[in-house]
Amino acid sequence: MEFILVGGGSTLLAPLRFIWNATRGHRLTPWRSEYLRWRVETYSGKRAELLRASDIFGFLWHTRWELARFLAWTSQIERETRRRV
Repeated sequence: MEFILVGGGSTLLAPLRFIWNATRGHRLTPWRSEYLRWRVETYSGKRAELLRASDIFGFLWHTRWELARFLAWTSQIERETRRRV
């Protein structure tokens, strides 16, 4: 599991790495993560303090393909950044 934290994994592991990092401190209850709630609020417009677990999971399910493309893009940017350093 260490390779997920470091970020050396493939594009297929990007969603897992994002969830792992975004839910720090709330691994077993990701809907309580302030960061994840803020991201959902920013993207969807729903108020973070009113979000429930079903809202978070529904958002992730309905936007899964957009999120997958975004995470693949961020993984590509990370690889290019590491290559330049």
